[in-house]
Amino acid sequence: MTADNEMDIKEAFQRAQKGHNNKAKLVASLKSRYNKLEDKTLFHEEFVHCLKYAMIVYKREPAVENVIEFVARFATSFQSPPKAEEEDQEEEEDEDDHPFLSFIFNFLLESHKANSHAVRFRACQLINKLLGSMAENAQIDDDLFDHIHQAMLVRVTDKFPNVRIQAALAMTRLQQPKDPDCPTINAYMLILDNDSNAEVRRAVLSCIAMSPQTLPKVLKRTRDIKENVRKLAYQVLADKVHIRALTIAQRVSLLQQGLHDISESVREVVCTCLLPAWLGRLDGNIIEMLHRLDVENCAQTALETLRAIFKYKTNEEILQDRVQLDSRALCEFIKAKGDEGDEMLEQVLPDAATYADYLYGYLRAVPVLSEEQRADFSQLELVMTREFISQQLIYLIRCLDTNEEGGRKRVLAVLQEMLALPQTTSSLVSLLTEKMLTLIPDDHRRIQIVAEIISDVREPIMEASMPVDENESRRQQIQLAEVKVRIMEAKQTLEDCITAQEFSRAAELKDSITELENRRNQIVQEIAQSSQPADKESCTEKNDPDTLLRCLTMCAELLKQISLKTRIGPTISALMSSLVLPSIANSHPAVRNMAVVCLGTCTLHSKDLAKTHMVLLLQIAQLDEVKIRISALRAIIDLLLTFGFQLLSETAASQTAPPTQSPDRQEDAPAVANENQELSEDTAQSILVMLSEFLDSEVSDLRTETAEGLAKLMYTGRISSAKMLSRLVLLWYNPVTEDDTHLRHCLGVFFQLYARESRAHQEVVEESFLLTVRTLMNAPATSPLAEVDVSNVVELLVELTRPSVLIKPSAKTEEVCVHDYLAVRICGEMLKDPTAPEVRLYAKTLSNLELSREETVRKDLQTLLQELVVKDRVCLRALEKMLCQLVNSREQAKLLSSSALQPLDVNADGTYANVLIIVFVCTGQRKVSTAKGARKQSRRAESSDESDGENVPESVHMVRPSRRAKTAALEKTKMDLSKLINQEANVS
Repeated sequence: MTADNEMDIKEAFQRAQKGHNNKAKLVASLKSRYNKLEDKTLFHEEFVHCLKYAMIVYKREPAVENVIEFVARFATSFQSPPKAEEEDQEEEEDEDDHPFLSFIFNFLLESHKANSHAVRFRACQLINKLLGSMAENAQIDDDLFDHIHQAMLVRVTDKFPNVRIQAALAMTRLQQPKDPDCPTINAYMLILDNDSNAEVRRAVLSCIAMSPQTLPKVLKRTRDIKENVRKLAYQVLADKVHIRALTIAQRVSLLQQGLHDISESVREVVCTCLLPAWLGRLDGNIIEMLHRLDVENCAQTALETLRAIFKYKTNEEILQDRVQLDSRALCEFIKAKGDEGDEMLEQVLPDAATYADYLYGYLRAVPVLSEEQRADFSQLELVMTREFISQQLIYLIRCLDTNEEGGRKRVLAVLQEMLALPQTTSSLVSLLTEKMLTLIPDDHRRIQIVAEIISDVREPIMEASMPVDENESRRQQIQLAEVKVRIMEAKQTLEDCITAQEFSRAAELKDSITELENRRNQIVQEIAQSSQPADKESCTEKNDPDTLLRCLTMCAELLKQISLKTRIGPTISALMSSLVLPSIANSHPAVRNMAVVCLGTCTLHSKDLAKTHMVLLLQIAQLDEVKIRISALRAIIDLLLTFGFQLLSETAASQTAPPTQSPDRQEDAPAVANENQELSEDTAQSILVMLSEFLDSEVSDLRTETAEGLAKLMYTGRISSAKMLSRLVLLWYNPVTEDDTHLRHCLGVFFQLYARESRAHQEVVEESFLLTVRTLMNAPATSPLAEVDVSNVVELLVELTRPSVLIKPSAKTEEVCVHDYLAVRICGEMLKDPTAPEVRLYAKTLSNLELSREETVRKDLQTLLQELVVKDRVCLRALEKMLCQLVNSREQAKLLSSSALQPLDVNADGTYANVLIIVFVCTGQRKVSTAKGARKQSRRAESSDESDGENVPESVHMVRPSRRAKTAALEKTKMDLSKLINQEANVS
């Protein structure tokens, strides 16, 4: 450094490499020298000359990063500070950018097209840092702006991800969100949708401006395949998007996906960033945020949201805000705390008896609308709101302290009475029944109580009054009057006889008066009975759809709650014969559907019932409405999961067995048994055919339910079919099911679990390999399967059959594995037609298999490959890699002495000429990585730290060193640009 604190360029660059140097002082010193120069050209040339040494380094070396940072600071230090608005604008227009800043920009714009990806990376990085270091209201020349814009638009399509990242970041300040045709925003949206590198998508997410045009693209990244992208997407939404800018559907969808994300870090971001941001914009009002969600239709999402909010609140804050919080969610959250939350729960909820009385009063107040009132939307909305509140109140029963006998009995009595009341809405019946059954531990008492309620609902006891006959009543009144007159006359005559001392006559009159009084009493009693309603009770069976649906709902809930070990007794048998089975033929679809649910659930409790009604369920699954067919299909799948396909053979045997077995027919017993076996096999085959047809159904719900049922049957070992597994794989890849997220998720999880469970499952996958590939290769152009990427399907099947993915892999490394059998199958398929288009795919697949060390298998594969004749160069390279895996080092030395590739002149049929035949190919000591390593290398090539290999050595598996050893090694390996600069100076 000179005496006047000036520094030459070379020394400044050397010092800038060291992280501990004060870059502000270096910038000030070099700037002082620059300002004193009259001719700036030599300074520009020398500065760029030193900068070039850093720009040719692709690896993120600390020394190089420090130099880049220094250059950015020095170049932007010449930028004039922004002027105030009140100053003369003409003076601003006359001012141009500083010559050095313009020179650096022009140099970088010329360098962005360089062949070296390192230079392109550093050019984009420097442009990004230069633009980022400028003041917030800085201005640049319009032409320079356009040149930078065009250059970065080219670089965001670069081959190397790191270049694309820096180019995307450089365009951050070039966005124009109000312009619907802004090329930067259009490029950003294109990258978010199509870029294969996750780090590039993350870079764009971090800098894209929010607008109605870009918001859907950011929302889509919350479903990205990479965890870090999803995480950043939620952070961007929390920081940049107001809750009012989202629709209700978007808010609910964000919470549903975020709170159930497979990654814990993503769930944590939703709980700690997104929800607090939304609450903050609503002044912390939780009730207001609930109004922003569809609470009635998505109650579970609202509950999970509240639990996530409560999780990060202290007990004092929860109790302080309990008046404003949702009671059900708060009580369930406190209840989940266990003993710790018992005291808090007492401050929030009343005792069980008091709550039961309140619940009873509220449920009785829910009005029942007539058909005319249902046409009034305001009244209908009011009833729906009350029903929703009633549901939440019923849910709170689980939080009550029902250990006290009196409170529990009161709650149970209220629930029973509400179920028996006709005005209780059907939407509450299932929930009321469920909560009532949870309070009754004994299954037999549960059955008795539900059966009594069903009887009261379906056959209510009513008092019947006899109609009064007016003529009969008048006749009785006349008779009574006549008797009274006769009694009065007899009494008067009796008194006269006593006066005349006619005692015998008086005795007769006395007896006559007694008879008349008895007659009078009898007539009075008859009149009283005819004038009052008779105390007769009548039971009329109700068969309207609402009543049947209520009774079937209670029955279905009962059958779900009782244990499978509980035998079907007379009470349930009576319900089946009087309620369930007759309702299956009901004309109302909802009644039929609930009856099928009851029938399917009941058959799970009794194998005899299952054998009796299996055929009925099969018929319903094929003939009724879609919703009812799905219910019957679920019942069939559950029966097969519970009892297996042996149920079909027993069903067939029970239908074909003779009523008695006489001695004369005992000789025919084997024949009957064989016939039953064949019949059961036919029945099982017919069921599989039916399920296979359902997989092709245009009804997505039926197709999804069938696929899920088949997955359950295969995973539990009830079915072992390569054809059926192939159908499921094809269904998963079929573009028709692209929008069926439940189906895709279900099958995606099933394939992984199924293949990892056992080797027998992997063998089924291996058998389905060729079936699946042939179907895809032979699919007509009009079929949706023609759009499926066959190589991707093959990669999936290979991954599923790897020995290393087994939960309990075999300890014997010499044992023949599934990939060995798969290799033999593939070789046999290639030998059938070596010119087929799928041979290249098969050859690549062979090189990705994990073969065992079993010598017999290896020799068999070598023999098969010896017979293989191919002429495709790609196939030859893939098979060469395969043979290098098969041949050990000693055999390689022998094979190198012979010709590896021999041209074969096949002129017998005039079909081929100069076809290459593979004998044993193994050129040199080439290192063949396993398929797993190859995948890691391919993924590494697409990562943000990608390099062309010029500066990054090949990674080698090593033991992790200590921190001190790593620090020492880092100091030794730090790159120093001084040597390169000095070497260039000496040469020049």
